[in-house]
Amino acid sequence: MNRSTAVRARGLTKKFGDVVALDALDLDVEPGQIHGLVGPNGAGKTTLLGLLLGLAVADSGSLEVLGTPVGPVLSTPDGVAGFVDGPGLYPSLTARQNLSSVVSLRGQRHRGDDVDEALVRVGLDDVADDAVRGFSLGMRQRLGLAAALLSEPRLLILDEPANGLDPAGKRQVHRVLTDFAEAGATVILSSHRMDDLAALCTDVTLLSTGRMVFSGAPQKLAVEGGLLDYRILTPDGDGARRVAEATPGVRIVHTRDTLGLADTSGLVVRGHESAVDALVVGLVGAGIAIRELAPTIPPLEAAFLALTGADTQSYFPERLGQPDPLEAAPVKELVR
Repeated sequence: MNRSTAVRARGLTKKFGDVVALDALDLDVEPGQIHGLVGPNGAGKTTLLGLLLGLAVADSGSLEVLGTPVGPVLSTPDGVAGFVDGPGLYPSLTARQNLSSVVSLRGQRHRGDDVDEALVRVGLDDVADDAVRGFSLGMRQRLGLAAALLSEPRLLILDEPANGLDPAGKRQVHRVLTDFAEAGATVILSSHRMDDLAALCTDVTLLSTGRMVFSGAPQKLAVEGGLLDYRILTPDGDGARRVAEATPGVRIVHTRDTLGLADTSGLVVRGHESAVDALVVGLVGAGIAIRELAPTIPPLEAAFLALTGADTQSYFPERLGQPDPLEAAPVKELVR
């Protein structure tokens, strides 16, 4: 056993019929990390979370969670809590009653102060006595997080915890997870949201068709994306175009006409960050004002798409309102 890691997987394989959900996966997650799982639909993210929660068992390979080997029978490893495919909640009960029920089901003595503290922690104390059936998706996600934290786990497993959160709710959840990791515990979460990964995660693992494509710091992953497209808005489009054409490593891919700009000028250029930096220096040196300079796709997103070969529509189902059929099928909701 390896007690220096929160999670250690070697050759982890899981199949559902003819579908290989995880294909000889190796993974190490250190204590105190917020570790992100990301990848296209069907990459194996939810399957892996289900294995970590004890909702499914691997067909082959080895898995250690908090230094203890996970056996061939369904059981939640000690010190692990979380949910996949949304938290399991009783819609007719209030938020407070739901948390009290979780405590009772675990065989713990009910302590009202703990429940109230958990509700405050996730920002739901003002709706503690409201029935959950009236909660939004984001409120349900926060209540699921509160339920998971009640057991004071050392490893927290979360499936899309930012789903449905408004900006205030997202800040609240980010603060809870950051504090949790700073206290020495570990978080593993799946997400399609690049901003959450960049803001929260110490490391990310990119999965594609059940295999690891990348594992490491988000900043390193952003570099893997290679060439990026940057949108430049400026009152002097002709001047900006001349500077861009003269900058090594920069190629113009769109101009004002193709961007459909009516009241300003602009262009989209393609190049590595260093080349775009040189372009900015050239624009400033030529006295050309820059009203906006931003990547058309965030660097992390561009890296994911480049490494998996996925297009934007298939990678981000929430943009289309589509479910993730393969990922949602193997395991269902549970809070432990």
